[in-house]
Amino acid sequence: MSTLTPLQPPTWPQPRGYVHGMAGTGRVVVISGQVGCDPQGRFAPDFASQTQQTLRNILAVLAEAGGDASHVARLTWYVVDMEEYRASLGDLGLAYRAVMGRHFPAMTLVQVGGLVEPEARLEIEATAIIPG
Repeated sequence: MSTLTPLQPPTWPQPRGYVHGMAGTGRVVVISGQVGCDPQGRFAPDFASQTQQTLRNILAVLAEAGGDASHVARLTWYVVDMEEYRASLGDLGLAYRAVMGRHFPAMTLVQVGGLVEPEARLEIEATAIIPG
């Protein structure tokens, strides 16, 4: 169970799919950028599927520290093509919830010129706080 608290300035509009900030106390876990390939190095075929696999990979690393999706305080997304991201929003929401449930941490999303893995459509970094 998480002890993270969403941070929402009272006069700001409520965001959809993320929060403005998270506060928590505990052990901080920093997860390097993960991409949408399985443990055998095979990439998922499309943006939403790569997102789902990327989030699974993040949770696999987090599990090594004893954490789960509810402990994720922040995600930083790096996408190769913002239009591909926008075109995938319907499927992306389903893929996200399949792994993360209804847990929406603080998030940043930026478009980048490329990633180290040529097949990767996105890379996501995570910061988690596991109560101690």
